[in-house]
Amino acid sequence: MVGVSGNDDPVDTAGTERQAEPENPQILEEQRKRRVHGWIELLKSEHLHFRWKAAEALGQERDPEAVEPLIKALADPYVDVAWLAAKSLGKIGDSRAVEPLIATLPSKEKWMRVGVAWALGRLRDPRAIEPLIPLLKDPKKTVRKNAAWALGEIADERATGPLTELLQDTDPEIQETAKRALESIRNRKGQTK
Repeated sequence: MVGVSGNDDPVDTAGTERQAEPENPQILEEQRKRRVHGWIELLKSEHLHFRWKAAEALGQERDPEAVEPLIKALADPYVDVAWLAAKSLGKIGDSRAVEPLIATLPSKEKWMRVGVAWALGRLRDPRAIEPLIPLLKDPKKTVRKNAAWALGEIADERATGPLTELLQDTDPEIQETAKRALESIRNRKGQTK
């Protein structure tokens, strides 16, 4: 095969196309670990943009080594970082995050309450039931919706009464989320009999 170089001279490219070699799983794991360590370091950056990107990326990596640094990031002064750290903790799914997430639920920041509710729903830990219930009365619709969804994911009967009350919410989306959450609880109850 003949191609053209930058100076319009013909270049012989025959035989230069290589077959992709199968990836070595050990090498891929080493690369992933280096990537995770790099994101963890960026989580400590003085630059907000790097910290929120790192908080988000660590959730995609789902590496348990990121749990403790992400728990520390829940206290970041910028909600952009803290709520993404909460969501990433939910994606990783490590129960070490439950208590620190619950501790941040009273945040004044709407997006923090949303991210924490979502993360607790992903973790499905019954310790989150009682702390999530007050969020069903939050003035922000997105917070109420995520709290109802999270309670449905955890599917503990203690949430039945508060979710039933939420069926009277003025917002149809909230009503629908509460209905689905109650169905999840009923389904889980039926499976455990």
